[in-house]
Amino acid sequence: MWRLPLKGSAALVLVLLLMSSATGDQHWKDLHSEVQRGDVVPLETILDWLDAHYMGDVLEIEVERDDGLVEYEIKLLGPQGQVVEFEFDGQSGQLMQIEGVRIREMQR
Repeated sequence: MWRLPLKGSAALVLVLLLMSSATGDQHWKDLHSEVQRGDVVPLETILDWLDAHYMGDVLEIEVERDDGLVEYEIKLLGPQGQVVEFEFDGQSGQLMQIEGVRIREMQR
């Protein structure tokens, strides 16, 4: 199985984002501008917070817009094989929701 530590996954995610199709390029350019202006929390900040508070390997990262606001959805594979999804507000970096099983067993 292929597993990524939290910190090592940020570079891979950036590479995958840069490989997006030409039709999605403007979305990523807009997001990059928002991060540069400080309107959106960088993904690295979210991953650092997760690494400090939870054990697990990154399985998937999604960046979505809901009513114009950025949301980060990150799935981690926990030490007992559980998959837990964390949802963060992109503007504040606040954890909004956690879904999954045996979440307490992943806490540091």
